[in-house]
Amino acid sequence: MSAADTAWLITATALVLFMTLPGLALFYGGLVHARNLLSVLMHCYTIACLASLMWLVVLYSLAFSEGSAFIGGLDKAFLAGVGRETVYPDTTIPETVFFMFQMTFAIITPALIVGAFVERIKFSAVLLFTAIWLVLVYAPVTHWIWGGGWLGGMGVMDYAGGLVVHVTAGASALVLVAALGARRGFPRDVKPPHAPWMTMAGASMLWVGWFGFNAGSALSSGGDAGMAMAVTHISAATGSLVWLVIEWLKFGKPSLIGIVTGTIAGLATITPASGFVGPGAAVIIGLVGGTICYYAVDLVKQRFAIDDSLDVFAVHGVGGATGILLTAIFVDAALGGAGLPEGVSMLGQFGVQLTGLVVVAVWSVIVSFGIIKLVSALVGLRVSEQDEITGLDVTAHGESGYNL
Repeated sequence: MSAADTAWLITATALVLFMTLPGLALFYGGLVHARNLLSVLMHCYTIACLASLMWLVVLYSLAFSEGSAFIGGLDKAFLAGVGRETVYPDTTIPETVFFMFQMTFAIITPALIVGAFVERIKFSAVLLFTAIWLVLVYAPVTHWIWGGGWLGGMGVMDYAGGLVVHVTAGASALVLVAALGARRGFPRDVKPPHAPWMTMAGASMLWVGWFGFNAGSALSSGGDAGMAMAVTHISAATGSLVWLVIEWLKFGKPSLIGIVTGTIAGLATITPASGFVGPGAAVIIGLVGGTICYYAVDLVKQRFAIDDSLDVFAVHGVGGATGILLTAIFVDAALGGAGLPEGVSMLGQFGVQLTGLVVVAVWSVIVSFGIIKLVSALVGLRVSEQDEITGLDVTAHGESGYNL
């Protein structure tokens, strides 16, 4: 064990948990109506608790224990065989720390999907969908790429979760929104976010926490972590300014909601590339990611009239996919990257990345569709129209976010 590496990974674990609690909760909470604020906070908080217990019981073992090329076994259920002094293979950190670090990824991924279905979904449906989705989508994909599975064996490069986190969440969110239907009044009569300041505060926490997300994925405290942190920050800043400029030119006024959405787009796009590219590439990745995600939001909501309420697919799904493909280009040592594997060309790596993207997106869509059908049959998906009008804070939880 290395004390330095262990200390950094413990810190990174706290940072990634900070992304969901409270970062993502406040980011999403500020974007909804005041009458639905607590429901969003409840979704994020409860998912964190549910995913944590499920990670201990079975998910960690399915994702990271030896098994087949498609799924891990049950050898490490309840952390069986993992003691205080057990070191995770090919690292210098305790396996308990690795277990906790990866748990925070399993927490934030289904929490990202919350942004797609806010203000109209049953709380029971959120819990049931999340539990099944973690077993059938998140754990297998994690094993495929990071746990010794077949996509990792093919050479797919996903440093911190472009596929594992962002594409799975984005693709699944789109399917769930299609089944759930739009909010009342969408798209012509959608009220603006009730607390943009809260969204900015949440985005700031996400930005800081993302250093743990990407730099922590080095699993050490060395130069790889330092470069991952640097490119993460540069891409986030670039994506923010890109969104600001586009809005300014298009509407004449740059918005706070716009610039912080650009931040998340830049962060999502750099995530899969963060350990493989240099600072110059980070500027381009932030520029491309911010631009593509901006127009993806418009395309999804305006052109196709799909009420992906808080842009989970357009920002996380599209951003993660864009970053996965750009990784194949900017990993090249000639462009300041860490270098392609021996004997692999840029075009060859692009094909591998594209294969991984298609497989993960299609798996997420098909399995999520089946889960939605099951959840709909068991508990139903959508609240009543009257509950939607009254707000989920009171009707689902008996509380109000503002007692003035």
